[in-house]
Amino acid sequence: MTESQVNGTPPDCPDILAESPVRVVGGAGALSQLGELSRELAASRVLLVTDPGIEQAGHATRAIESLKDSGIEIVLFDGVHENPTTEHVVAGVALAKGQQIDLIVGVGGGSTMDCAKGINLLLTNGGEIKDYHGEGKATKPMLPMIVAPTTAGTGSEAQSFALISDPVTHVKMACGDRRDPREGGLRPRVAILDHELTRSQPASVAAASAIDAVSHAVETAATNVRTDLSQQFSQEAWKRLDRSLEAALCDPSNDDARRDMLWGAHLAGAAIEQSMLGAAHACANPLTAKYGVVHGMAVGIMLPHVVRFNANAMPEAYASLGLDAESLASRIGHFLSVANMPEGLSDLGIERADIDGLAEAATTQWTGKFNPIPVDAEAFKSIYKSALNLPH
Repeated sequence: MTESQVNGTPPDCPDILAESPVRVVGGAGALSQLGELSRELAASRVLLVTDPGIEQAGHATRAIESLKDSGIEIVLFDGVHENPTTEHVVAGVALAKGQQIDLIVGVGGGSTMDCAKGINLLLTNGGEIKDYHGEGKATKPMLPMIVAPTTAGTGSEAQSFALISDPVTHVKMACGDRRDPREGGLRPRVAILDHELTRSQPASVAAASAIDAVSHAVETAATNVRTDLSQQFSQEAWKRLDRSLEAALCDPSNDDARRDMLWGAHLAGAAIEQSMLGAAHACANPLTAKYGVVHGMAVGIMLPHVVRFNANAMPEAYASLGLDAESLASRIGHFLSVANMPEGLSDLGIERADIDGLAEAATTQWTGKFNPIPVDAEAFKSIYKSALNLPH
């Protein structure tokens, strides 16, 4: 057991959370504890990373008030945008440099948390983001971080990787540091899971985030590096997401469902930390980079086809989730319908002529190597064609 501390958790929250070095503080209104939690980490001057939408929703103001009530000085960086690029990170670093920052706080969705991690990397270790593309390339300890996700999707608050895009190529660079966060690693020291923060999500963001979380629970359950612990995280994540996604999307006032979604996304993020992802994410990233398809939608459309592809060679691949592969694929299809997302790539304007380029791009994605069945360009072509509903 680690020294993790979990507060304000749902009644059926699993003991496995104690296996993560990220301290979780949960419950309605938990953001009000930000100042106190920052003080516990000996913070006196923090960089608060957020975006204009979060400011408009009032969440940044609540964070600032809590920090000020604890006597903590604040440097505000609100220049985060969707799919943060190296330019956003550099802007944040320029603002923070020389400010004697001793804690980084991120309040927002996955983009905000990724940007905050990227800023942390460069502020403490120097250089450029491309220098840290991969894993374990930072030589100096990072600053402690506290994050409060406002969407139930990426689970970035449980992970040691930041995804930062190249502004020219749009390629996402995964930069990771798996050291324990108490020893300078990139994972946050504290994750505040306050489901009240997810009330402000636009319906389209809530839908894309929910499908993204589902994809994490499903893919982590079957990777070729999965462990007993990662499968426990995947199972617990799937259980919560499966029972609550429809209620949360159809009735945003359903607090219990939104809490389940936030915890499910966090558990799925913890599963990624243990077992990585698979071919659905490898297929999705080129769709986002080349055609601007929102990540949650891209991975959601691809996921049932990857599930079927993997199950053809490994029928037991997803058994730990309690469903046979066809039932699982159908359930994901139902979630896509609930989220008002298209079922096929053709609905997005993708054509047969695009398949070869997409497949080649998918082979360069690092998540593909963790797929339970080896995938090459021909395999990716087959999966993309299936998602187009075209004959092979």
